[in-house]
Amino acid sequence: MDRPVDFADPRYDSVLTAEQREQLWSLHPDGRAKFWGATPAHDRKFKDVARGDVVLFTGQGQVRAIGEVGAVFRNRALADLLWPPRSGEAGWHTVYSLTDVVPADIPYEELNTSLGYRPAHNFPGQMVLHGDKARSVLEDFMITPGAGEPLLPQQFTAEVSDPVRIAALEELRTHRTGYRRSPRLIVVDRREARLVREYRRHLTARGVTATRFYCPSGISDMYVVTDGEPEVIEAKSTAGHRHVRQALAQLLDYAPHSPSPAGRLSALFPELPDHGDVGLLHRYGIDCVHRDPAQGFRRLPAPGDRRELMRGLWSTTPATASAG
Repeated sequence: MDRPVDFADPRYDSVLTAEQREQLWSLHPDGRAKFWGATPAHDRKFKDVARGDVVLFTGQGQVRAIGEVGAVFRNRALADLLWPPRSGEAGWHTVYSLTDVVPADIPYEELNTSLGYRPAHNFPGQMVLHGDKARSVLEDFMITPGAGEPLLPQQFTAEVSDPVRIAALEELRTHRTGYRRSPRLIVVDRREARLVREYRRHLTARGVTATRFYCPSGISDMYVVTDGEPEVIEAKSTAGHRHVRQALAQLLDYAPHSPSPAGRLSALFPELPDHGDVGLLHRYGIDCVHRDPAQGFRRLPAPGDRRELMRGLWSTTPATASAG
């Protein structure tokens, strides 16, 4: 996993079937890919694993990386070359490439809460999750796979289509850290995802359903409709000035693409930003929402006249503006 494999090397190429070779070259045109796999004992689990499935690599008490499955096939000869079996141990059997791998640092406790498992549950082997459990993990940790063709503008909706399944949970022997974004697979910073998860539960307790929407500018953190008023919400992991500016820019970028014209834009923070930063948001008609020990979450609404002034700009796309 630390180093991509040159599968065009004659050692590997000679044991690939024509179909397997075609799969790999179509997904990895530079002839290099990262691989993982499974023993024959997992054949039944892996029969439904497919391109675009999300894989979580676990070890040492946390999810250490998240990847997206590329080519999947059975090839014992290739597996033995990639991972030579020890004497007396069974070799691997199923092989899959990864189109993306990004670092992560999700503790088992948070993953177990999402799955409904006991807090001390470990992940010693390989698992394949489907349905609600897979959906819960993708939503709770804001994991967005990138497989498939890009959405066309007319396909953007406020509802994310049925999320790609989680393919496996297993150990990864690597120690990388860093920001969790790649050109395809997006895994939101754990602190930001946790804040969104908490606020979503806060809204759910009040009968409000939160979704997300895709647009040319990216993917919104949250989209809600309360009493008929659409609201776009951008969350940040800290309330420092730099993150306040980022939230402001992203909200103004997403707003014209809101599925229904946005009546309210809100920036969500784990604590109250400085007074001047709240004023910066309010100047553009944007509400500030922050975690509050007494209330759960507290909203500092932008002045009504400022919000009304800005609403026309929120809903104006560049094409509309130039047409005028």
